[in-house]
Amino acid sequence: MIKFLLSVTNNSFFITSLLISISLFLQSCAPAAITASIAGVAASESEKGLGTTINDTIIHAAITEAMFKKDVNKFIGVNINVDDGVVLLTGKVDSPETRIEVTRLSWSPRGVIEVINEIQVSEKSSIKDAAKDLAASATIRGKLVADKNIKSVNYNIDVVNGVAYLSGVARSEKEMNLVLAYTKETKYINQLVNYIQLSEALSQ
Repeated sequence: MIKFLLSVTNNSFFITSLLISISLFLQSCAPAAITASIAGVAASESEKGLGTTINDTIIHAAITEAMFKKDVNKFIGVNINVDDGVVLLTGKVDSPETRIEVTRLSWSPRGVIEVINEIQVSEKSSIKDAAKDLAASATIRGKLVADKNIKSVNYNIDVVNGVAYLSGVARSEKEMNLVLAYTKETKYINQLVNYIQLSEALSQ
């Protein structure tokens, strides 16, 4: 199945149809179906290419489904990003045991080549801190969208307790440096962790 996915051409109608099929296949779990559907919007625009985008979508859906079935409330603070088979986990959980469990679940789908766990263990987070994180994330996203030299759809932004985690695919080193610069200058950002990959390094 994977070989078939990697060999298809970049056709918008095919992308939409295929991802709808994935959604139906995963309809027993609402979050997984939503994940597959959303990917259809960006698949034809992503720098990753069709095959990689679909494979990453399947991995993301499988991890989401596993967490949903295990205990949706326990993992509600976890963010998942997948780029070229590399899973980046960010967000907050209540205990070290939960953090370890998220890592274990993330390794289970076929196609995962690495799991990076940046989840923070935090029993309590003030509303004020959460609001700052949301504001910072929205500000960074707005800057990327506004800059015509940046393909904003290629980037994921997660801000947790003032730490900005960036992942995704940059078309060039110049573009990546622009994204990093915008993030560093954003209010409420105290630290930046960069997991952005250059498109030339991806396995198409």
